[in-house]
Amino acid sequence: MSHAPEAPDAAATSATHAPEAPDAATATATHVPEASDAAATSATHVPEAPDPAATSATHIRDATAADLDVIADLHQRARATYYRGRVPDAQLDDPAERERWREGWARSLARTDATVLCAERDGTVVGVASYRREDGAPADTVKLFQLHVDPDRWRGGIGSALHGACVAGWRAAGVTTARLDVYWHNRRARAFYDRHGWQPDPSRRPAPDATHLDLVLPLSPAAAR
Repeated sequence: MSHAPEAPDAAATSATHAPEAPDAATATATHVPEASDAAATSATHVPEAPDPAATSATHIRDATAADLDVIADLHQRARATYYRGRVPDAQLDDPAERERWREGWARSLARTDATVLCAERDGTVVGVASYRREDGAPADTVKLFQLHVDPDRWRGGIGSALHGACVAGWRAAGVTTARLDVYWHNRRARAFYDRHGWQPDPSRRPAPDATHLDLVLPLSPAAAR
């Protein structure tokens, strides 16, 4: 759950996750954002096998401007972990690139139409997700731009807790379709989203040279009950 950032990337993704700043190095021919590693986004987008016991200890809350530096640092470390070896180290470690993503998160936190969530363990932010309706998209559609988990906390149920909070928020708002895009080679994120019911979007076939895969999650009224 991996988008100059409006709010960094689904993760799983690449879907939070709401910074969605495009990443020129990894942008697809058809889509730019990186829903990160949801377990993202990426649409963050940092997968992990759900652990009910661990998830119960995770507190999900709305992010505030005071969380900006912590969120930006967590996102940077998550991206560096799953992009390392696929994206030049010089880009991943470039201070200017880090600042670009930080500015993207700042814009997301300032938007009134975006939701940014933080996952906490023992008072420490260990995950982040961001989502909103894309400009011009139907009112019942939302995009998970970012979903990232601290790499040191992977496989602890944090990504699943964040994802669950996102889905609950979507259903409460009457959303029927959620979308995200995930970095093609981020197998952890893709497996995470697959476990949570996301499927390849049949209306958005990837180009031969695409670096991201578009996913969709139907949210029917029946499922909401």
